[in-house]
Amino acid sequence: MAEPPKTVLVVDDEPMVREVVCTYLENDGFVTHEAADGVAALEGADLHTPDLIVLDVMLPELDGYSVLAKLREKTDVPVILLTARSTETDRLLGLGLGADDYIVKPLSPREVAARVRAVLRRAAPPEPKPQRLDFEGLVVDGSTREVLLEGRSVSMPPLEFDLLMCLASQPKTVFSRAELLEKVWGSSSEWQDPSTVTVHVRRLRQKIEEDPDTPKRITTLWGRGYRFEP
Repeated sequence: MAEPPKTVLVVDDEPMVREVVCTYLENDGFVTHEAADGVAALEGADLHTPDLIVLDVMLPELDGYSVLAKLREKTDVPVILLTARSTETDRLLGLGLGADDYIVKPLSPREVAARVRAVLRRAAPPEPKPQRLDFEGLVVDGSTREVLLEGRSVSMPPLEFDLLMCLASQPKTVFSRAELLEKVWGSSSEWQDPSTVTVHVRRLRQKIEEDPDTPKRITTLWGRGYRFEP
């Protein structure tokens, strides 16, 4: 039986942007829904339960960052941010709130469609892996994609889990940010800034480290990269 088409919610206050992006996505086989402001975006996410959200940062009623923060309180749905700001600070803010990718305006609808496909491939559950990594107080289960810390389940979006599994499956191995981009982000790594890895490592530390500012599980080797300590 064929899988049902993936659903994408496109959020932008410019009707022309929504129309063009939706047209490209529909031509690629996606089902699309639209929202013109932040409040409508949250309502649309509840109503349509999309597989991915394309979210503009500059929105009326509620800006994109606020929408993303509210989404992350209840769902791990992949989110691609659209932003007219290209500074590193703006990119890191979005990634720190849980965005999966970002595109700087003026955008190419074809690029948006390609990014959507790449993020959905990355978020799709892979074939079950028998690997279960059991460390002192920390379990990373590749079969169930579950993380347990002191017996307590830790909520972790697909990208964060893949990054943790990559590091934890090869303890003591030092990975540069470029290597982690290639291994975890895969086909979309060419669009990513190395600071993306830094942000996601920081988020992982906040979830699995007793003291994120003095990490003992995911350590930094300055000038070289990151290493998981068993």
